[in-house]
Amino acid sequence: MIAPDACAAFVANMEDVLEVYQRPHDPQRPVVCLDETSKQMIIETRAPIPAQPGRKARHDYEYKRNGVANLFMLFAPLEGWRHVKVTDRHTAVDYAHALRDLSDVHFSGASKIVLVQDNLNTHKPASLYEAFPAPEARRLVERFEWHYTPKHGSWLDMAESELGVLASQCLDRRIADKQILAHEVNAWQDHRNKHHAKANWQFKTADARVKLKRLYPQFE
Repeated sequence: MIAPDACAAFVANMEDVLEVYQRPHDPQRPVVCLDETSKQMIIETRAPIPAQPGRKARHDYEYKRNGVANLFMLFAPLEGWRHVKVTDRHTAVDYAHALRDLSDVHFSGASKIVLVQDNLNTHKPASLYEAFPAPEARRLVERFEWHYTPKHGSWLDMAESELGVLASQCLDRRIADKQILAHEVNAWQDHRNKHHAKANWQFKTADARVKLKRLYPQFE
């Protein structure tokens, strides 16, 4: 969804994110996009009919809900790297721990991580202070360069696109529990990382100023 009318706040955040995407690759300042989604766990109440040549597997319309899992997508498009963290919830504390893993495990050698994300209320530096003592929270805040997509502009977050790939390749079926989900997601991400699957982002600021001209305030 795109803002319906001219909106200076929208274009300011959009151009900020697009500027980040136009930077040359710098291993010391990797660009990492973050997004999250949920997955309903489903237990089959009757055994599905296995797939046969020319026919997909068939599932009974009856099933049992088995809770909802949250998935944090961390995607470094220029590295061709992604990590999906499966959690029980999507609280500020869960978000903070995902960022600490990103900082101290996945990109511990980086001087600063350039973080692009949407405006979900938990996606804020304050969440780090909810999860950790102030000195640790401040250390982590300073590990990141913070950038936000505009309201109604989550399509600018490349992690959202990568979640779409995950949904179509891995999550488009019934999964019984969190353990199976984590196993399936890990296999998917390992395959994608092995092949260094990257994002080929083509939309630039110059394109936005033409194609989305109606969103820019006009001057005489």
